[in-house]
Amino acid sequence: MGEKVAHQEFTREDRTRYREKVRRCLDVLARMLRESRFDFESPMTGLEIELNLVDELGDPALKNTEALEAIADPDFQTELGSFNLEINVAPKRLKDRGFTEFEDGVRASLNDAESKAAKVGAHMVMIGILPTLAVDHMTPASLTPNPRYQLLSDQILAARGEDIVIDIAGPERLSTTTDSIAPEAACTSTQLHTQVSPEEFAAYWNASQAVAGVQLALGANSPFLLGHELWRETRIPLFEQATDTRGEELKAQGVRPRVWFGERWINSIFDLFEENVRYFPALLPVLDDEDPLGVLESGGTPSLAELRLHNGTIYRWNRPVYDVVAGVPHLRVENRVLPAGPTVADTMANAAFYFGLVRTLAEHERPLWSQMSFSAAEENFHVGARHGIEAKVYWPGLGQVPATELVVRRLLPMARAGLEAWGVLPAERERLLGIIEQRCVVGQNGASWFASRFHTRIDDGSDRTSALRSTLNEYREHMHTNEPVHTWS
Repeated sequence: MGEKVAHQEFTREDRTRYREKVRRCLDVLARMLRESRFDFESPMTGLEIELNLVDELGDPALKNTEALEAIADPDFQTELGSFNLEINVAPKRLKDRGFTEFEDGVRASLNDAESKAAKVGAHMVMIGILPTLAVDHMTPASLTPNPRYQLLSDQILAARGEDIVIDIAGPERLSTTTDSIAPEAACTSTQLHTQVSPEEFAAYWNASQAVAGVQLALGANSPFLLGHELWRETRIPLFEQATDTRGEELKAQGVRPRVWFGERWINSIFDLFEENVRYFPALLPVLDDEDPLGVLESGGTPSLAELRLHNGTIYRWNRPVYDVVAGVPHLRVENRVLPAGPTVADTMANAAFYFGLVRTLAEHERPLWSQMSFSAAEENFHVGARHGIEAKVYWPGLGQVPATELVVRRLLPMARAGLEAWGVLPAERERLLGIIEQRCVVGQNGASWFASRFHTRIDDGSDRTSALRSTLNEYREHMHTNEPVHTWS
């Protein structure tokens, strides 16, 4: 989001002109959709993984700049917190060993990066929230020294007009305030991208929304924040609260949050971009020189820079993406639901389950979303985040059902069919979906494993800080074996 944004102040005129430009971009997008100017004949899939950096003890290592210099790989880049990195994996087609190429490439890149970053005292951990984060890490001093991050923090706080409140209750309760968006940096995710045609986008987005709760139940990996045991996927409420521009009065008035599940099934990608423009004021009203209509009418492809930047400051869990590659525009669903980790194998299994299941649901003759209310999908989302592998979710025709039972009996066959439609080889398909199946049978994911090992150490007499550190270091050892989390003792 906004790589070229520099620290600056915005005038009222800037905001007025930006609003007008965003609406002009929206009109041009509508015309492009009508004229079907998009690349979708041979769709690609993509993957991004956000990482945490720790020192030898397991505490956060605020060294992403030094680590990046040591790694010297353009696939790695900074993230919001100075204890974060992100790896962007080159997009691939899933057929003909696509998952194997994804997995081998990510493992090789991470192993190489780990050995180089270790020389500057930083080790990489794939987990949704680093359990050893302390209050001292939730300050502006922990932000990556890049003007765009500080600018974004300043604009969110200015829009809110007061400090941000973090209040999350699970087995324990955490209540604190912050004067920056630094807590957002605690949230490290896996992002899955699916390229689709304009005609298919609504079906893929609706399907992604419908299965988000199940994704969270299976993949939860964020049970601790600032020493407190909270939701199994605490990343969800933390991210919702850490970037909230609304005070209590605006919440009471029904103003939409910038971290948003949404409020309805859609008929077109245009619905989402239009909502973004209609409901959300600009945070970063940075103007580009491009005339999007002029570029389009001259036969070119407009970048729609303002619309894309605005879209990047509205954090839908399934986000619409307009992008241009080699002068050709395309559309993607960006699935932002899952946390990072625990292993590359688990990450690939989560991706296979998502890509396969969503394809089957999107292409089904009777859409799932015609049988399920949007509010039920949203309720599943938060139930999955709160309870993880033990969640019970709603499913049409079944009512309330354990998520693990739903997956094994109903959803895995759908995912297999979808992967077959993608052209995924049988050996890849069965290995990765077998990991999902066994995770359900054993009833163990990253969050449940971590909480169990933590409590074992507490029962054995460890203090809280020592238990979190030693459990995280044990987690990191398992992570490097690439053995799926359901096999961890």
